[in-house]
Amino acid sequence: MPEQQLLQFAIAIAGAVALLLWAVRLVRTGVERAFSHQLRRWLRRSAGSRPLAAFSGAGAALLLQSSTAVAILVTNFASAGVVTTSAALAMLLGADVGSALIIQFLLQRQEFMIPALLLAGVFLFLKTPTARARQIGRILIGLALVFVSLDMIRAAAVPLADSPGLLAAMQYLGQDAISAFVIGALFAWVMHSSVAAVLLIFAFVAQGLLPVFAAVPIVLGANLGGAFIAYTLTLKASHKVRRIITAHLVLRGGSAALLLVALTLFDYPISWLGQTDASRIVNLHLIFNVALALLALSMLGGIERALKTNFPEPRDHSLTLGMMSALNEAALEKPAQALACSSREILAIGQQVETMLRAIDSLYTTWDEPLAKAIEEKDREIRKMHFDLKLYLARLHRKALNDDESRNSMDHASLAANLEAASTMIAQTMVTLAHRLQRGNKAFSTKGREEITDFHDRVLSNVQLGLNVLMTQNPDAARELIAAKDEVRDIEQQLQRHHLGRLQEGLVESIETSNIHQETLRALKQVNTSFSMIAYPILSKSGELLESRLAGGDMSGGVTGR
Repeated sequence: MPEQQLLQFAIAIAGAVALLLWAVRLVRTGVERAFSHQLRRWLRRSAGSRPLAAFSGAGAALLLQSSTAVAILVTNFASAGVVTTSAALAMLLGADVGSALIIQFLLQRQEFMIPALLLAGVFLFLKTPTARARQIGRILIGLALVFVSLDMIRAAAVPLADSPGLLAAMQYLGQDAISAFVIGALFAWVMHSSVAAVLLIFAFVAQGLLPVFAAVPIVLGANLGGAFIAYTLTLKASHKVRRIITAHLVLRGGSAALLLVALTLFDYPISWLGQTDASRIVNLHLIFNVALALLALSMLGGIERALKTNFPEPRDHSLTLGMMSALNEAALEKPAQALACSSREILAIGQQVETMLRAIDSLYTTWDEPLAKAIEEKDREIRKMHFDLKLYLARLHRKALNDDESRNSMDHASLAANLEAASTMIAQTMVTLAHRLQRGNKAFSTKGREEITDFHDRVLSNVQLGLNVLMTQNPDAARELIAAKDEVRDIEQQLQRHHLGRLQEGLVESIETSNIHQETLRALKQVNTSFSMIAYPILSKSGELLESRLAGGDMSGGVTGR
């Protein structure tokens, strides 16, 4: 193969793969921004049934175009104790099936779909006033770009179909299944998308660059690599999360390796899977994941017991390790560094409040005195962190600060006050409400408890978004946070009306728990507002607050509780 032709091929393939990865991410981002709360609610509610959990995992992966994105969502639920180990594994196995179905869908497109998707997507993104419609437009544009990238791969591969050197290399992979399997795993892991990896393998097979006996171990290896992505992304997660992700990696990767051994012994009997080699490859990928999900679902109870026996919870040493403050006294001589220290401390406060919020929901179901005490102790720690931060910023103001540094210092003081208010709301108001509920031997109505849980999850999602905005200072994310604040306000009012409707119907549970239900909704809204305040200094710097009603009521520096 001439060097110039090889270079052109490498550039063309690299560009096509880059577009493919970007397009998949574009779809996932659109779905997350438009439907994240619905997805989270769907996954959480399905946890009571393993088949339903697997089905919801598949549906979420279809929407997100990524089983890894589903894995991260599920592990967040598992870490909070919302889903069991077996339910989480069912969702992950279902997500693998969903990601395999995505490939089937993307390969069935018609020629008119690219211009149609681009036309509809660009129109929705540029011309519609609602945020959700714009995100749907983003999704359609992403799908069109996936198709464009696949066409680019096909076009780049055509001149190389008769290259003796390339064909010889591909023939060698067919003779060395282990190397091909490892290459497939590395391929999917490096691309951080098993969907993109399998689509690329399909394109190579369809153009005659990759023989089917070499593609089979590569595709099976991509399953291992796909599971390994979530494994590497959760290296610092809790033991419970690591146990789930490791089990999924062993199940999917180990099963792929066993299937490769079986197919090798039987000389790849896959001709019945499709009319062409390329279709057989993607059908093998789908059948493997469906069969694995069905087989594992029948054994999840035993798998969960084995995991608890062989991977017991480690001893918790957190009680003997204190938190280290980010407030460096020496940095006060350099205001920019001191402000960076205070920003780190605010982020630490926010993370502690997030931990409290994640834990509080379970107290409404089962009263846990040690957990309640831990939340109250965390609140005392946060109050001390806030007090120390105020003193630190006061000492900083004795220095000669320029206008930007002075404004940033005041913003930090305001943000810290809002986060402390959120901590107090959780530790004093919500803990007290949960205790009243359990002490009176009362319980929310089924619908009322469902509403509280859904609303709590929505607020928790916004808290995480707020911390991301605090870290990145991204104006787009800040606007999203403000929009989420307004949405939470509207939902809280809607839920209050639903509760009043149940009171009018005379539901005993709703009557007995009326005040607790309403005060809990208001408390969660206040927590959400506290974290939404993170966005205002960012948007204020760009003058965006002056262009909307956001410049109105919430700029006082405290929680207004709209």
